Amino acid sequence: MRARRGLIVAVLAVCTVLASALTASAQPARLSRYVALGDSYTAGPLIPLQRVDPLGCLRSTSNYPAQLALRLLVSSYTDVSCSGADTGDMTAPQSVPLGTNPPQLDALRPDTDLVTLGIGGNDYSVFGTLVGTCPGLRASDPTGNPCQRQFTVDGVDTIKAKLPQTRANITAVLAEIHRRSPQAKVLAVGYPRIAPPSGTCPDVLPFADGDYAWLNSVEEALNAAVSGGAADGGASYVDTFTPSLGHDACAGAAAWINGKDLKLTAAPYHPNFAGMTGLAAIVERAVR
Repeated sequence: MRARRGLIVAVLAVCTVLASALTASAQPARLSRYVALGDSYTAGPLIPLQRVDPLGCLRSTSNYPAQLALRLLVSSYTDVSCSGADTGDMTAPQSVPLGTNPPQLDALRPDTDLVTLGIGGNDYSVFGTLVGTCPGLRASDPTGNPCQRQFTVDGVDTIKAKLPQTRANITAVLAEIHRRSPQAKVLAVGYPRIAPPSGTCPDVLPFADGDYAWLNSVEEALNAAVSGGAADGGASYVDTFTPSLGHDACAGAAAWINGKDLKLTAAPYHPNFAGMTGLAAIVERAVR
């Protein structure tokens, strides 16, 4: 009887050790050294409180990288995102009002183990062209699609035609990230939804009614370029467009994106604090 009891105890002890080992192996390794790279959709212009290193980057202390760093309890967090950045500013200095943002990839180290990259919308001035041109065309054809027509030449959408090169640019940036931080988990973060899939809110998002669908299609094509660049560059793509459904600029109190008006808490056509919180949760799920 004692021998049997001893055998049972021994078996239970072995099972406990094996269960503990399996549980430990199932837990993801903790990420501790995080670097955030990107443009204004990462930086968070005008969302309080704004950092001053440099002030012209309009980088918030409450953007999604900052919130993600808190969620993950990383021991080292560096955010070098900067409003107006494009893929070229990853490896070259970016001049901004009242200063210069160093090449963003200079923040990477061999022991960096998490990198988020939110870039591409400013390559070839895609976002700037859309918000700088489309609202002014609404009056000419409020129910039509004057902006889409403006940028369609001989049947070619000249905005979308630039996006394959944006994909290639992102792929090149990711290759350099892997070279500098070979052990890092790298996430290419897409852009959240700006316009609703149906309906309009011209007082907030003053595009012509027919240009809402086109704006969505341009954003989807841009995110496809980011996703394709991630696939080509050995990174994971984080889709923020799909889960931001119902949080577009027309969503009122539920909006993650500010509309046309400059606010003390968010720049026009950019994420607000709620948007950054939503993005942080999406990226956290991707990390974990």
